[in-house]
Parts: sequence; C-alpha cells; structure tokens
Amino acid sequence: MRIISLNANGIRSAERKGFFEWFEQQDADFLCLQETKARTHQLVDDPAFTRDGYHDCFHDARSKKGYSGVAIYSREQPDEIRTELGREDFDCEGRYIEARFGNLSVVSLYFPSGSSGDERQQYKFRIMEWFAPVLDEWLNSGRDYVVCGDWNIVRSELDIKNWKSNQKNSGCLPEERDWMNDLIDTRGWVDTFRALKPDTVEYTWWSNRGRARENNVGWRIDYQLATPSLRERLQSCSIYRDERFSDHAPFTVDYDA
Repeated sequence: MRIISLNANGIRSAERKGFFEWFEQQDADFLCLQETKARTHQLVDDPAFTRDGYHDCFHDARSKKGYSGVAIYSREQPDEIRTELGREDFDCEGRYIEARFGNLSVVSLYFPSGSSGDERQQYKFRIMEWFAPVLDEWLNSGRDYVVCGDWNIVRSELDIKNWKSNQKNSGCLPEERDWMNDLIDTRGWVDTFRALKPDTVEYTWWSNRGRARENNVGWRIDYQLATPSLRERLQSCSIYRDERFSDHAPFTVDYDA
C-alpha cells in the first residue's frame, strides 16, 4: 500500500508544473493533497484533475475562495467520505477530509499555520487543544488510521535547518513542538518517517525566499501519522525533490498490504 502526501500550494499550479504526470508513474494507492486552493466544481469536471483508475474526493474552504482545501485520490472507491469534525471555524476552512475503506481510514489534513501573525497563532493554539482529543478518539476507535498532511510544526532539531534562529517562529515554538511530540511519544501516534529513518535529516518544505531550496534550508512539517497497528507494516519512505511542484515536496510511505 503506497500513500503519497503533498501540500500542492495550489493544485492547478502543481498540475501545470507536471505533478500529475509524475504521480501517474508512482503506482500509488492513495494521494492526499493539501492547499488545493480551488473549488470542487472547478476540479471534478476537468480532465486535468480526474485521473484514470482513481476515485477523487475534494473538500474546499467555505470561508473564502482560493484558500486551503484538501483532496484524496484512491484506487478503490471509498465506503464513506467525511469532511466535517463538528467545529465550524475549522470545518469551514476546508482542512480535513477522511476516506474510509473497511477498517482503514486515510485522512488528508491541512493544519493551521500561525506565521501570518498573532491572531492566527492563537487560533492555531486553540485548534491544537481541540484536535488532540479528536486524535485520541481515532486512536481508540479500533480503526487503522493514516493521517497525512501539512502539520506546520517541526518536532526537533533534526527537522529544521536553522534550529536556534527559529525558536520564536511559528512552527518551531516550544509549545507546538511539545504538543506534536506528545501525540507521538505519549499518546502513541507513529511518525512514519522517524520510525523508518530515526536519525535522517530531510525536509519537506522550503521558503520561497532567497535560495532556501537550493541550499536545503528547510523544515520537515509534512507527516504521515499512523496508528500503532500499522507500525509493523511500515516498509519504506521517501521525499521527492528532483522536480519542484510546490514549495513542499511529495512524501511517500509504503506499507505492507
């Protein structure tokens, strides 16, 4: 079972840069996209975004056009699609979509960023407090979950090039890192990348400023978090950097079927 996750920073922009041509060569079972920045009606009837052999489902932001948005492509038709978690100020921003297949749930998640200012950082903190019990509920449900997405938080010095200079910046704040590490180290979620590559330094996002990508001045903020039931099924993972489809890179994890 191969799952690919990517913050596309605009699905139409990624398509123009050849992302779907690359994707068709990956033999993936699932594709989870974040930040599609498009309305569903703009995508479902456009052959550029409907791939042969895949079922697609989208959830866009109701709060404003050209903002946020998530999607899942799957080889099998889902038994059920969920797009609401019961919190309107989160649901309306198009940040969550879950596809269910038997006992497996695949989630595409776009977690809020606080980088635009204190108001959004405080919102991010509120979402962190609210979302942890949701994740606990998923952990305790008996279902296999893979939660893919841009979490906008690094875990440790291994996950960011400029560790010291970013201690007061959103995504690397101590409160954020403590929260993310608590999900994994205490509550039991599996950081699939770290489980497979405990000491490897690789990044999934680079600023568009300067020559950050060329110099590999990056952050690892894109994850596939899995329930403990899937830990023994992890086989391999990779971050693809050879082509630039977005300011993020596609993150692929292979699980034993």
